Amino acid sequence: MFSQPSADLPHGATHRPTRRTVLKHAGMGMGTLALGNLLQSSAAGQPTHFPGKATSVIHVFLNGGMSQVDTFDPKPELTRQGGKMLPFDNLQTERKTGVALPSPFTFKKHGYSGIPISDLFPHLSACADDLAVVRSMHAELPNHEMSLMLMNTGDQRLVRPSIGSWLTWGMGSENQNLPGFVALCPGGLPVGGAGNWRSAFLPGVYQGTLIDTSQQDPEKLIANIRNQRLSAERQQQLFSLLQTMNQQHLQSRPGEQALEARIQSFELAWRMQMEATDAFDVEQEPQHIHEMYGKGPQNRQLLLARRLVERGVRFVQTWHGNLQPWDSHSNIRTEHRKVAEQCDQGLAALLTDLKQRGLLDSTLVICSGEFGRTPSVEMGQDGSGAAQGRDHNHWGFSLWMAGGGIRGGTIYGATDDFGFRAVENPVSIHDLHATMLHLLGFDHERLTYRYAGRDFRLTDVHGNVVHDLLS
Repeated sequence: MFSQPSADLPHGATHRPTRRTVLKHAGMGMGTLALGNLLQSSAAGQPTHFPGKATSVIHVFLNGGMSQVDTFDPKPELTRQGGKMLPFDNLQTERKTGVALPSPFTFKKHGYSGIPISDLFPHLSACADDLAVVRSMHAELPNHEMSLMLMNTGDQRLVRPSIGSWLTWGMGSENQNLPGFVALCPGGLPVGGAGNWRSAFLPGVYQGTLIDTSQQDPEKLIANIRNQRLSAERQQQLFSLLQTMNQQHLQSRPGEQALEARIQSFELAWRMQMEATDAFDVEQEPQHIHEMYGKGPQNRQLLLARRLVERGVRFVQTWHGNLQPWDSHSNIRTEHRKVAEQCDQGLAALLTDLKQRGLLDSTLVICSGEFGRTPSVEMGQDGSGAAQGRDHNHWGFSLWMAGGGIRGGTIYGATDDFGFRAVENPVSIHDLHATMLHLLGFDHERLTYRYAGRDFRLTDVHGNVVHDLLS
């Protein structure tokens, strides 16, 4: 089953002719219909290395860095030592920090599992038994740009494909009329822009498709989804001409991945006119679903994420923090409260909705930022800590996962007594990626792509599956 590796297939997958080979030998007579069949075959994906429990992913990205000691990692000792200097002198943060800043939020144990969650998430707390909270995450630098790239692509400096691109390249999409990888991002791009959902050296068709969810009209969510001036028949004629010209262009340029990606992108854009408007129209949902998710762009895009996964989209990333970031350098009591209120109800609704529809078992949900925040107060430029905020902290932070083969009601790993550094069962970003790929049916060491004379993989030369998180 796994033989004759090809540069167009997951390493070790069965060899088959590439699109460029078929196009080269078939000449100009194949037409748009034949090309569409090829693209459909390509998008269907290849068998995974072993049966995975998850078939799709929803990644809720809390842009800016959620504070672990204010959400999922209570630290009584931090409260007892409030106002005192903490015993750390070698943990570099991006800015100078001062004395211990106790959490202004109250923690309670929830569910049969008794997972402590702060009062920032009253709705999500009801889903505690579905969550696996990892308290021992760590990254490499306290810097947004590099940590965002690391979380999304596995490398903080070099151009690498994002995990959504790796997944759609390896598995394809179950819906040929929608992209396999969608990035829902309201009101502007995050730091690093489209680099967060890049395909890099993977074929361009596997790059994430950006949707600005600050728009509510489905015909405005995706630019030019409808042509108001041409009939469907006339559009078909123009599209056929365009594809014929692209094929002719490809004939004399075999192996041009950028050109192949362009052909596929036009094909997908044409097919999206049939289904995209329906998929992105959340107004089709009944009133009780709207009431369950709540109002606001973040809750609305969580509902949209469910609709996309329901229709076969492999990887949906919902960005939260562009309009109101989690980057609470000052007044964390007020600022973290604001952003938590924007997503708490929707997060609980997403898990409940997926479970009620029988989708949670096959959908891996992950909620994370790019790093955490310091337990000590960030110092102001004048040397004071009056801002009552927290600096970036990559030494130790929390995230949670649910569904898709995750063992719910689990707490894994620990930070020190103050929540500064991961000290028990530390989990790197590479470990996280290896675990995610495992849940989807991939051996992260075998999911490789040959480029520039070497085999690349999402986890590079690192990563271990965290088996204790698996059900």
